Amino acid sequence: MDVAQGILMSANNAALIAVCVLGAIVAWDAYWLTRQRQDIPNLGELPNGGFAWTSEGPQEVIRQWGNLASMAAMMALPWALIGASDTSYWYAIIWDILLSLHLISLLIPKRFAVTRTHLFADGQRYDWKRLRLQRRQPARRIMLLRKGWGIFGPLPLGGSQNDLYVARSRIEKALSVSADWDISATEKSEEE
Repeated sequence: MDVAQGILMSANNAALIAVCVLGAIVAWDAYWLTRQRQDIPNLGELPNGGFAWTSEGPQEVIRQWGNLASMAAMMALPWALIGASDTSYWYAIIWDILLSLHLISLLIPKRFAVTRTHLFADGQRYDWKRLRLQRRQPARRIMLLRKGWGIFGPLPLGGSQNDLYVARSRIEKALSVSADWDISATEKSEEE
């Protein structure tokens, strides 16, 4: 019983666990970001009516502003708790380094793709059945919501206004069961 209490009461052990979990999250996200060029090798029009585009650094700032603010708060918070919990300051330093790496990964330009069956974003593939468009759309990005995630479900997409316009039309078609997905046939009939 004394050993269990010693483990549970140790602030350094809790800090070690928190740093290890954060390190795993940063490594996991970095792995998926490296896959985006493999998953989306080409940009622009894709076969079968899909569309792929990329974002720029400033567009990622607009896209990720909420996450960036959260990261800043999470970087400052441990420093306020170190003195009160008698935790080694090295854990706070490592925590801030890991969060800085994650923050940098948020600002790296991303690749996105819309296909009939999936959305590709942030190195992940999302089935359209798990997504919906937010009712009120922000001006400079597309906001999708993951079904069942509540407030933790926003999935913003960034890019140039032209790319977002094309992507949004494809997203609306992908989410609509009744919409004709054959983009090339639709475009040809409009030209005639």
